Amino acid sequence: MHRIIDDPNERQWGMLVHIAALATFILPVAGNIIGPLIIYLMKKDEYEFVAEQGKEVLNFQITWSIIFFISIILIFVGIGILMLVGFGIAWLVLVIVASVSASNGTPYKYPFTIRFLQ
Repeated sequence: MHRIIDDPNERQWGMLVHIAALATFILPVAGNIIGPLIIYLMKKDEYEFVAEQGKEVLNFQITWSIIFFISIILIFVGIGILMLVGFGIAWLVLVIVASVSASNGTPYKYPFTIRFLQ
């Protein structure tokens, strides 16, 4: 069972590491990885929760970037557009759920994620 984080600053940075994935709307293709990576690198030594959640969000963003690239390739087969829409909605919902969970001080583990970083 995970511990609940009491420190409001640690919870806030834990939430921001998830929200930073929305940087993909500013910097398409890599913003979803670069945003969380910057916060992770800035705060991982200061807050254990940010280090844990930073790895989690980076694993999720890398996994889903791979899924999105496969979906783009599959546009030529006809199913890619449906995949992009479906995975895009799922991605946004999961980022929001993770952000809310972290803001409440509860660690979040993304489903359907390859654990590149341990």
